[in-house]
Amino acid sequence: MIDQKTRDELAEIAARYPEKRSGLLPMLHLVQSVLGQVTPEGIEACAEILEITPAEVSGVATFYTMYKRRPVGDYHVGVCTNTLCAVMGGDAIFARLKDHLDVGNDETTEDGKVSLEHIECNAACDYAPVMMVNWEFMDNQTPSSAVQLVDDLRAGKEVRSTRGPKICTWREAERVLAGFSDGLVDEGPAAGEASLVGLKLAADKGWTAPKGADQ
Repeated sequence: MIDQKTRDELAEIAARYPEKRSGLLPMLHLVQSVLGQVTPEGIEACAEILEITPAEVSGVATFYTMYKRRPVGDYHVGVCTNTLCAVMGGDAIFARLKDHLDVGNDETTEDGKVSLEHIECNAACDYAPVMMVNWEFMDNQTPSSAVQLVDDLRAGKEVRSTRGPKICTWREAERVLAGFSDGLVDEGPAAGEASLVGLKLAADKGWTAPKGADQ
């Protein structure tokens, strides 16, 4: 239910921008943080505050994959299945998790704990295969580590990203994406350690950079 507190926060987001309709994306994240998905009620509330039509809001909500029209679990697990992650094991991880969780793509387990989705490149190819849990990176995964990860999440154990931050719930993460701080911005690094795999491979193979025409 969109209560008055949520409506006030939606209006607060819209007021951040010279053109208030520019606030629609974070507003939809706030709706998801409250309702667990984008609902017709949430669409109507955004449309009313922004003074646009529900159809315009719905068009945005259905265009971007991060806005969900079905309930999302406490932990949204995304497995990169783009080219590099796929060949490094991402496809095998995704298949293993589908079987282990008994869900398909963009579906949620019966206990409401975990949602599973195959996702596109997260620009973390050095650490392939990569997963994300509520948008936090889990680098260098295997089918076995992925199963352990989701089992720990379902059991209520504390889980941390391979880059440091503690994994919060999906609704908590959505509130942060709406622009409301959770006070944890400095909890973990912004990226993984620099990868020197390419440099090592070049050294092992005796490769050197090609010389320019004037050298």
